[in-house]
Amino acid sequence: MRVVLQRSKEASVEVNGNIVGEISKGFVLLVGITHSDTIEDAKYVADKIVHLRVFEDENEKMNHSLLDVGGQILSISQFTLYGDCRKGRRPNFMDAAKPDHAITIYNYFNECLKENGVEVETGEFGAMMDVKLINDGPVTIIVESKERI
Repeated sequence: MRVVLQRSKEASVEVNGNIVGEISKGFVLLVGITHSDTIEDAKYVADKIVHLRVFEDENEKMNHSLLDVGGQILSISQFTLYGDCRKGRRPNFMDAAKPDHAITIYNYFNECLKENGVEVETGEFGAMMDVKLINDGPVTIIVESKERI
């Protein structure tokens, strides 16, 4: 599982011109799922994200988590995170999970975030989406389940 996390001041996602998800302070998550991802991967990544200390304290040090600041999450499914560009000029998406597997893991991941007490908004799985955000910092971090220690 691969998640690109962007700290945001505000963000929204539209499908067919209609806002389907919107947050203020928090994270925009672009969530990619591969074939071998499991619910354990989803739980690990969700726990890592909600406790990641990337919000500044009173000394402007990154010491506060999303939970500490009462932030929200906008979670967007993003199969293109598993695009392989090593050969040719067109990405190969063979490493992206098939939709039936991906949606199961994606939905479980979002439930894990909610179980941690975070308000979660989402886009629409498989839809063309317009994502708007004001990146705070900018702070952008990649979290991967295969990189566990």
